[in-house]
Amino acid sequence: MVDGLQERVMEEAHSSRYSVHPGSTKMYRDLREVYWWNGMKKGIAEFVAKCPNCQQVKVEHQRPGGLAQNIELPEWKWEMINMDFITGLPRSRRQHDSIWVIVDRMTKSAHFLPVKTTHSAEDYAKLYIQEIVRLHGVPISIISDRGAQFTAQFWKSFQKGLGSKVSLSTAFHPQTDGQAERTIQTLEDMLRACVIDFKGNWDDHLPLIEFAYNNSYHSSIQMAPYEALYGRR
Repeated sequence: MVDGLQERVMEEAHSSRYSVHPGSTKMYRDLREVYWWNGMKKGIAEFVAKCPNCQQVKVEHQRPGGLAQNIELPEWKWEMINMDFITGLPRSRRQHDSIWVIVDRMTKSAHFLPVKTTHSAEDYAKLYIQEIVRLHGVPISIISDRGAQFTAQFWKSFQKGLGSKVSLSTAFHPQTDGQAERTIQTLEDMLRACVIDFKGNWDDHLPLIEFAYNNSYHSSIQMAPYEALYGRR
């Protein structure tokens, strides 16, 4: 492969709306599935290191301090999830100012839903049924750092939305194990990169950011979340 073609391949794999500025390890793992050339890993690392966008948006993420919570391991896809929020975002044209981050603990696949801080627990329950239950069914366990009041109101509205007259057996863990926070760190980097590269409202970019996140290599599962969820990218 000639140098010019290598450059074009790396540019597409790094800066397009389908990839959104992955780090060098993610980019190498993704590209090596379809390309190979001498010094590929080193060349990709040098390419990413020179990206001015990455220098602006990427920050070093340290593991949070304190002991990790002992949480039951998931047995199937989208049975156990993490949820958290990114708040304080600039208000978009559609009046969104927050992102609801929902992550499957088994496959690491995620959904990024634009929301408003004025949403009630009932609004969140309706959105959850529309966007998550529709695709993945009802979870058996949710980990969230939201307060107990939000938790209780959310599940009351959730059961009402499902038309359930009996108490669901879903378990709540009001603490977090850090998984949603790590996804949020990645999402924030991708969001900043998109706004710098493509301009416009941040919620316009969210669907493709979700695609890029789910379709790129994840170190904890040694594959892309889509591979874990669907068996292929």
